[in-house]
Amino acid sequence: MIRSRKFSLPPFARSLSARLLVLTIAFVMLVEVLIYAPSIANFRVNWLTDQADSAHLAVLALEAAPDELISEDLKSQLLERAQAYAVVLQRADRRMLLYAVPPPPVDVTVNLTDRNLFHEIGAAFATMMRSGEPTLRLISPTGHDPDLEVEVILNEALLRRDMISHSRNILLLSIVISLITGALLYLALQWLMVRPMRRMTADITRFSQDPKDLSRGVSETRRGDEIGVAQSVLAEMQRDLRGALRQQEHLAALGSAVSKINHDLRGILSTAVLLSDRLSDVDTPEVKRVAAPLIQAIDRAISLCTQTLNYAQDEGPELTRVRFRLRALLDEVASDLAVLEQGADLAPCAGPKIRNDVSADVIVEADRDQVYRVFANLGRNAFEAGARQVTIRMVETLDPGIAIETADDGPGLARAARDGLFKPFKGSARKGGTGLGLVIARDVMRAHGGELVLARTGDDGTVFRLTFPTVD
Repeated sequence: MIRSRKFSLPPFARSLSARLLVLTIAFVMLVEVLIYAPSIANFRVNWLTDQADSAHLAVLALEAAPDELISEDLKSQLLERAQAYAVVLQRADRRMLLYAVPPPPVDVTVNLTDRNLFHEIGAAFATMMRSGEPTLRLISPTGHDPDLEVEVILNEALLRRDMISHSRNILLLSIVISLITGALLYLALQWLMVRPMRRMTADITRFSQDPKDLSRGVSETRRGDEIGVAQSVLAEMQRDLRGALRQQEHLAALGSAVSKINHDLRGILSTAVLLSDRLSDVDTPEVKRVAAPLIQAIDRAISLCTQTLNYAQDEGPELTRVRFRLRALLDEVASDLAVLEQGADLAPCAGPKIRNDVSADVIVEADRDQVYRVFANLGRNAFEAGARQVTIRMVETLDPGIAIETADDGPGLARAARDGLFKPFKGSARKGGTGLGLVIARDVMRAHGGELVLARTGDDGTVFRLTFPTVD
C-alpha cells in the first residue's frame, strides 16, 4: 500500500529560483572584487603618470622663459595647474626647480620606474587607508627622453579623493552589472531548468497522491539533456509502478481465490483418501496394484494444497523468542526426520540421517518452533533430492553472529532450481514440488535478523548457510 503525502511548492524566498538569483549576484560581486584590485592600482599609476606629465609641461614653460626667469604669479599658476607644491626637472647636466613657496616635508616617495603588479596593488590600498594630507614625492621618467626625470611634490589627499571616487563608480557599475547578469541568468535558468523542475515536482506530487490515475504523473519529453533523461526515466518508472500495482491487485485477488479453492479441494481430497483406504483393504491384486499409486497421488495433492494455503495466508512469522541450545533442537529434527523417512519403508540402517556437529555450548535467542521448521525443511528437501546424509556444523564468519552450514551429499541443485531458488513455485528440485519450503525458511531467518543463503552446490552436494544474530 502506498501512502501519499501532500506536498506544496515552497515560497519564492525559499525556492531554487531565489537561491540562484542570490548566488549569481554574489558570484558576480566576487568577480568584481577580484577585478577591482588591479583596476584601482592601474588607476593610481595613471593618475600619477598624468601628474608627472603636467609637471613636465610646467617645467618646460620655465625652460622657455628668458634666463629661466618668470613671475611668482606665473609659477603659482603653473604649479596649481600641475596640482603640485614643487617640480624638479633632472637632466644629466643640470637640475631645474620650480616652486612658489618651500614645499612641506615629504611623507611618501613613489618611483614609477619600479613597476610590479602586486606592489602597485598594495600601494594603492595603502594610499586609500592613509588619513590626513600627507606629502607625496613622485619620481617619473619622461616618455620621449629616457635621460630626463621629473620629480613632483604633491598632496596625496588629491590622489586618495580621486581613487575613492573611482572606487564608488566601480561599485555602482558592479551592482548594475550584477543585477543585470543575475536577472539574465535567472530568466535563463528559470526557463531552462527551474520551470521544468517545478513542473516535474508537481507531476510527481500528483502521481504520489493517486498512482492509478493515468492522467497523473511525469510525461516523456523530446529534450535530450539531463532533465529530459530524468523525465523519461521517471515516466518509465511510473509505468512500471502502475504495472506492479495492477499485478499486486491481481495477485491478491488470485491468492484469495486460491485459498478458498484449496480449502474446498482439501475437503474433497480427504473424501478421496477415505475411499482409497477402503480400496486398499479389498483383497484383489488388481485393486491393490492401482490403490497404492492412487493414495500417493492424493497425498501429494493434499501436501501441495496445504503448502499453498499456508503460504497464501502467511503474513510473516510471529516470533516468540527464547534462549535454547541449538544442538538439542537439531537432535530433535534429526530424530523426527529419521522416523518419517523410515516410515517410507526404508531400513533403519540404510535410511538417510542427519549428522549434528554443532557444539553443545551454542545458544541462540529465537523462536524455537520456527527454527525447528527451518532445519526440518532443509533436511526434508535434501532427502527428497536424493541425499543420504546431511551434516550440520558451525563455521567461522567475519560478520558478527553465529553461522551454521547444512551440507548434504546429494547430486546438487539443477540449473533451473538454482535460477528459481527462494522464489515461490519455482525453486523446487523435484517434480511436483512447490519450492515453498526454502521461501518460508528464509522468511523465518530474516524475521530473526539473520539470513539463509546458498553457499555452494555441485556434484558432491549442496551447502546452505544460516546466520543468527549474536546473543547479548
